[in-house]
Amino acid sequence: MAGPPITPAAAAPAGAPLTIRMHERDNVAIVANDGGLGAGTVLPSGLVLRDRVPQGHKVALHDIAPGAPVLRYGIPIGHALAPIKAGRWVHERLLKMPQARVLDGLPLATSRHEAAPPLPGYTFEGYRNADGSVGTRNILAITTTVQCVAGVVEFAVQRIKAELLPRYPNVDDVVGLEHGYGCGVAIDAPGAEIPIRTLRNISLNPNFGGEVMVVSLGCEKLQPARLLPPGSFAIADARGGGASSPQALDVVCLQDEGHVGFMSMIDAVMATAQRHLERLNARVRETVPASALVVGVQCGGSDAFSGVTANPAVGFCTDLLVRAGASVMFSETTEVRDAIDQLTARAATPEVAQALVREMAWYDAYLQRGGVDRSANTTPGNKQGGLSNIVEKAMGSIVKSGSAPISGVLAPGEKLESKGLTFAATPASDFICGTLQLAAGMTLHVFTTGRGTPYGLAAVPVIKVATRSALARRWHDLMDVNAGTIADGCATIEDVGWELFHLMLDVASGRKRTWAEHWKLHNALVLFNPAPVT
Repeated sequence: MAGPPITPAAAAPAGAPLTIRMHERDNVAIVANDGGLGAGTVLPSGLVLRDRVPQGHKVALHDIAPGAPVLRYGIPIGHALAPIKAGRWVHERLLKMPQARVLDGLPLATSRHEAAPPLPGYTFEGYRNADGSVGTRNILAITTTVQCVAGVVEFAVQRIKAELLPRYPNVDDVVGLEHGYGCGVAIDAPGAEIPIRTLRNISLNPNFGGEVMVVSLGCEKLQPARLLPPGSFAIADARGGGASSPQALDVVCLQDEGHVGFMSMIDAVMATAQRHLERLNARVRETVPASALVVGVQCGGSDAFSGVTANPAVGFCTDLLVRAGASVMFSETTEVRDAIDQLTARAATPEVAQALVREMAWYDAYLQRGGVDRSANTTPGNKQGGLSNIVEKAMGSIVKSGSAPISGVLAPGEKLESKGLTFAATPASDFICGTLQLAAGMTLHVFTTGRGTPYGLAAVPVIKVATRSALARRWHDLMDVNAGTIADGCATIEDVGWELFHLMLDVASGRKRTWAEHWKLHNALVLFNPAPVT
């Protein structure tokens, strides 16, 4: 994996040209100055820019011959389609993207890093659950089996929040688990198990305290008993200690003949919710070790600074969490695919490495069926932010995973059962990735962005990390951490990593709220359904 950023101009006077080179082999550097640098600018090295280079975009440090590799992070992110003179702006139209690394002959569990020392003594205030998990929030979730009931549940949730929730001060929120699945789908087709197990495992997320209630229409393909089979969950006692025997599923079916009119349905949902609110309200926070955290890391609206500032800081924090015994997930299959050799080498065992290969191969086949390839990932905003292609994006994305051995791999929708660092296979879509990490059991989310996004989740706190100081200043009431101070030369990766680690413990404890929580911003759940829709 690429080493820490090399920033020879970090100590340059204010306003001086500032470029960042990631590896000593690199023949390009990115421009760090707000607004970019104009043609004719003289860099501290004496190099004169031949073009105007926008902030975050690459400048050629040496002449690059046609067909020669363009190196960033010490690896080829493309090959020159024409001669590129030193000082030129290097953008995606000048590059041919490398072929994807084949999945044969990869290094399997070959990296042998000296184990980092444990990091004991860190705690947070969380909600213990009967199954041994710990929540960071105390939320009533109302599961829905089908999109048809979404409007009724939304109406009921607003009534519950206005009329019932004030009576239960220990309950943080009430959320409806709305989604677009449940009917009109080939529910027995290969791949259909993914959205079903995703919704099942989201319903059992630790932040919901083991309280499971379902609103069903009645005629849908995804029947409640198929979504949550008997014995798949147990309700905890009011103190969160010990579980009772498996419970019958608590379902409000809108097509039941007992419902006469719309308000009858709403009354039934509210009466059912009240029983669950009473049990949730009896729960209290208690001191638990940091090892009880389950953290998902993700990036969205990425730019060229993502792999320089925010993602390396998150990676440093990931290593701290693993040392503290916590569980951390990184994801986004297409955004790690081009670094698969680095990941298989870091696998704790050959079996874990083979599981990584399995998920990459599955997704390659999925994209091929759709007639696209991995190049479809990079967005117009990514390119405007300086990322030429998915290879460059991947090199900056994987650093969120830090340097710890990869101890496990999850297929989409599966539930996390182990500690340490896990690759949870998901599409790169922000909303689908967040939904699948929720299903895995995530209780705290870290989301880095360079272009900016108001992304949030209702079920877990989302800590937003800005890659650039300009974004952090402009979106001062949406970004929780400014990693742009690293590029500014005002902080180190370690400084921001520790800042994030301590903030996570405060947010997990409820001592601090994220901006997304403050504004009640959240995106819809988006289930990943690779099976046909009928």
